Amino acid sequence: MAFRNKKFTPRKKFCRFCADKAMPLDYKRPDILRDYITERGKIIARRITGTCARHQRQLTTEIKRARQMALLFYTTVHSTDVKKRTL
Repeated sequence: MAFRNKKFTPRKKFCRFCADKAMPLDYKRPDILRDYITERGKIIARRITGTCARHQRQLTTEIKRARQMALLFYTTVHSTDVKKRTL
């Protein structure tokens, strides 16, 4: 068993979108979508975030739409947070 230690038990992961039906899953809300991508721009897997399969598929589509509309960045190079180094 991986979790025999009594001090640490993993929390049950749950889908935020199933728990809160009022939370919109829309490309126009990049503040919500940023929670599901890494600082390098990769979409985080559902086994890590705990999102259900249905909402993970919708989430992926909305992230890609937000990238097309330039609301989210594709990679770190495109991010406004990271400055390019010039030599």
